[in-house]
Amino acid sequence: MVEFKVVVNDIKNGKSHQVQVSGHHANSLIGKKIGDEVDGIFISLPGYKLQITGGTDKDGFSMRSDLPGMGRRRLLLSKSKGFKSRENGMRKKKSVRGNTVNQDVVQINMKVVKYSSKSIDKLIKKEEIKEKDEKAVKEEEQE
Repeated sequence: MVEFKVVVNDIKNGKSHQVQVSGHHANSLIGKKIGDEVDGIFISLPGYKLQITGGTDKDGFSMRSDLPGMGRRRLLLSKSKGFKSRENGMRKKKSVRGNTVNQDVVQINMKVVKYSSKSIDKLIKKEEIKEKDEKAVKEEEQE
């Protein structure tokens, strides 16, 4: 089963929130590209519109918006995402991931494009309480 850590950046408040997404909501994110807008219902934020801004795969390689596809490539980079040069004009071959979300991606970065009447803090706290209750029920069943 696919599971993502989604980091939602709230531009108004300057805060970032981390949300775990799994199941059919995670499956709906597969195939989306950097720059695509996603409905917030997939990330437990109903009423919000979110834009995918990037992410990293299971080995920590970052996604690049200008590299099409899902695979990993070795590119010659100079001063850009995935590489910071120490000297002027320095270039280096680095591995980076394509711009499409697939099951190898672990973290997806998003920013809020359209806000809802409810705050993100309240919606995420409700979700955390539900998860804690579900874990407690599973532990009781195992005992």
